[in-house]
Amino acid sequence: MAIDYISAENGGLRLYDTDSARPEKGFWSDNVDFLAAVVRDGVATEVYGSSSMDFASEYGFDTDDGAMHLYKRALERAGI
Repeated sequence: MAIDYISAENGGLRLYDTDSARPEKGFWSDNVDFLAAVVRDGVATEVYGSSSMDFASEYGFDTDDGAMHLYKRALERAGI
């Protein structure tokens, strides 16, 4: 498994492995520890983001950079 696509959704992030059998499901969380555990299990060299990452305030975040901030915190917590 390798996370290679992310999107902002309901104040959290949905992380996808587009090569999996069910990429449309992905993993959703607004918890940095859970997100860190998911990316620790595998993140691709290149990760693409939905436009929702740029307009996160329209997807439940307080600010437009909130989704990216959460993703960066998860990567840091995972040691990536």
